[in-house]
Amino acid sequence: MAPLPNYRPKQLSVGPLEAEILNIIWELGAATVKDVHDRILTDPNRELAYTSVTTVLRRLTDKGWLACNTKGRAYYWRPLVTKQQADVIRAHEQLQRFLAVGNPDVIAAFADSLDETASEQIQAIAKRIQAARQAREEK
Repeated sequence: MAPLPNYRPKQLSVGPLEAEILNIIWELGAATVKDVHDRILTDPNRELAYTSVTTVLRRLTDKGWLACNTKGRAYYWRPLVTKQQADVIRAHEQLQRFLAVGNPDVIAAFADSLDETASEQIQAIAKRIQAARQAREEK
């Protein structure tokens, strides 16, 4: 997984429609309101006002997820972080909240309840952390 990016959105939480629109922007790279609206309406059972898409794009811009640029008379939204960077940021936030418990007994009890696959993942993570520390010390 990639290192923690230097840039982070101001507000990490996004609602379901915001997440859907953010995924569309990640797929397209950059998009107009019409591009996003048309993509959503490819589902024949879906209704969504054009103005609602505009509102959500502005909200994602205010939260720091998107930037808006103009090209001629059209407004284009583009992501400020990649999907992979967003995943890293969210994972980091979740880990920080988990570690904020601060009680080793609670964390140990949690680790004790993991299945074999999860335990193996934890061990692999611990090995990568150790390797990263050793690499830093060797520099």
